[in-house]
Amino acid sequence: MNVRRRSAAALAAIAVIGAAAAPAVAADPSPSASTPAGLYGTSDPQYDGVWRQSLALLAQHTVGVIPSPKAVDWLTGQQCDNGAFAPFRADPSKDCDAKVMVDTNNTAAAVQALAALGGRGDVVEDALTWLKSVQNKDGGWGYTPGGPSDANSTSVVIGALTATGTDPGKVVKGGKSPYDALLTFALPCDGGDGAGAFAFQPDKDGELAANADATAAGVLGALGKGLVTEPGKAADATCAGGEDPTPAQAAGNGAAYLAKAVAEDGHLTSALAGATDQPDYGNTADAVVALAAQGGAGKAGKPLNWLKQNSASWAKQSGPAAYAQLIFAAHAAGTDPRDFGGTDLVAQLNATGPSPQGGVVRDSASASDKDEKKAEDKDGSGFGVWWFVGVCLVFGIGIGFLLSGRTRKQQP
Repeated sequence: MNVRRRSAAALAAIAVIGAAAAPAVAADPSPSASTPAGLYGTSDPQYDGVWRQSLALLAQHTVGVIPSPKAVDWLTGQQCDNGAFAPFRADPSKDCDAKVMVDTNNTAAAVQALAALGGRGDVVEDALTWLKSVQNKDGGWGYTPGGPSDANSTSVVIGALTATGTDPGKVVKGGKSPYDALLTFALPCDGGDGAGAFAFQPDKDGELAANADATAAGVLGALGKGLVTEPGKAADATCAGGEDPTPAQAAGNGAAYLAKAVAEDGHLTSALAGATDQPDYGNTADAVVALAAQGGAGKAGKPLNWLKQNSASWAKQSGPAAYAQLIFAAHAAGTDPRDFGGTDLVAQLNATGPSPQGGVVRDSASASDKDEKKAEDKDGSGFGVWWFVGVCLVFGIGIGFLLSGRTRKQQP
């Protein structure tokens, strides 16, 4: 999920988020004296620390990098006693109180990362228990406990459930599952330009507006997938089905909307009030993951190639969550993240935080990597294998931020 989030009081535009996922805080390339040891990135972690750390660790695991124990300990140390995570706790030695704004997106991202890494079962179980305890009666989740459900938050929690071997369809509240909640955000195939898309959530009049970021998240959620996914089976992305689509049909409909959105230029566009439209790198990376997961790697070819040619400067400026999003896109599309348009995304990500523990296995799909691994195995020099949203979040006093390099917002 970039990204890709919300505040306890107000919900603003989002870009998991990204995302995974929750989140594009444009990372400050200059080091910050207050950056905690073990944390990836140098920008102020106040609003995206846990999100970007979770995505960084998950991306490292995805490509066979053994993360630094210091980095893993930083993430686990952010957990509150009730199992939830906030975006950042400056002093983890102090108990969480009502002033600590915990949320579902950061908690679900941490679950996905720590479940993949293994060895932190107690942390994962406590976080999962908390997520289940704040499920809404419609079966979904909002960004904050008790907040209205939205497509991005519900989807990133579905990813956490799947990552822990939990069937999302069996996590029920008020007789409703997360899939039931997701389907309420799906636009019908006769919805004009927004046909098949997912809305972030209904507006004050109960109307749904197509949202590309919510659609990318919704496709993965409807498929029961998390931030990291393999290429799916080849399938057409066409908007079909009646008024009550199944989750799989809704995923296909959402993929059809995304395919149409990237067909002309190869990328999604960020449209912010008062600003010139510009390419949305984080949401485009999320769209690649969604398209590949729903219809196979070939369906994501055009936006993937656009990212290879254009995303290097954005990722360098935005930091670890952006590199992670691109690694997720490369992985989902079956391409080599170590040669992504001439950029080694893995090396770039590793350079934003504590050095990996030391073992790296190249497990990408490239033939050169496979040949190199065979050679390593033969001479005994190989290493062992190991492992939203941006949501625009307003925290109480109205401080906005982008999680996971994405701008999540209701679009007209």
